[in-house]
Amino acid sequence: MPKIIPISELKKTSEISEMCKGASEPIFITKNGYGDMVIMSVETYEKYDYMSMVYRKISEAEKSIAEGRVKEALKSLDAARSKYGL
Repeated sequence: MPKIIPISELKKTSEISEMCKGASEPIFITKNGYGDMVIMSVETYEKYDYMSMVYRKISEAEKSIAEGRVKEALKSLDAARSKYGL
């Protein structure tokens, strides 16, 4: 379940830092009862950034397949073996 804290809690920087390090998900900050910001540890950010890159690559691959810009795996392997003498 996501953590949600009011913006007034940001005064407790050490506690917030520890909370971020202990959480595997972003922490949502509210202002006047509405979502305002999201904070997370560097590790969590890197995980989300990596997964975003993976999803972009999958999307690009699906687009290539849909456009017919693909080769058969065995033909590609044979061409690489021939090119590099393997």
